Amino acid sequence: MRCVIARYPFDLTRTGVLASMKAVRPELVTGASVTIGRRRYPVKQVGQVITRQDPRDFTVGEVVRAMTRLGFTCHDRPEGAPVGEGGPTLLQTASALLGGDGPVAV
Repeated sequence: MRCVIARYPFDLTRTGVLASMKAVRPELVTGASVTIGRRRYPVKQVGQVITRQDPRDFTVGEVVRAMTRLGFTCHDRPEGAPVGEGGPTLLQTASALLGGDGPVAV
């Protein structure tokens, strides 16, 4: 399938993407992601591997569009607790890891 990412045309195939990502270890998913095989990769990491371009040169939307057209499942954000419900905040978690009692009011 021919697609344009960062103004450059690429001929991508599902098997080609699977082969390219097979030996790649997934980075921590913090935003949009794509499931390739049994692994879930950040979209920017996939784009970097398949295009050999700097991740700053293309958008998440370009890679998501291409991966969706190839039949891969794309996700908006990581699974887990919904934002704003339960769970500790980032500041509370960081404070606990550093041995503090929690955020200090100033």
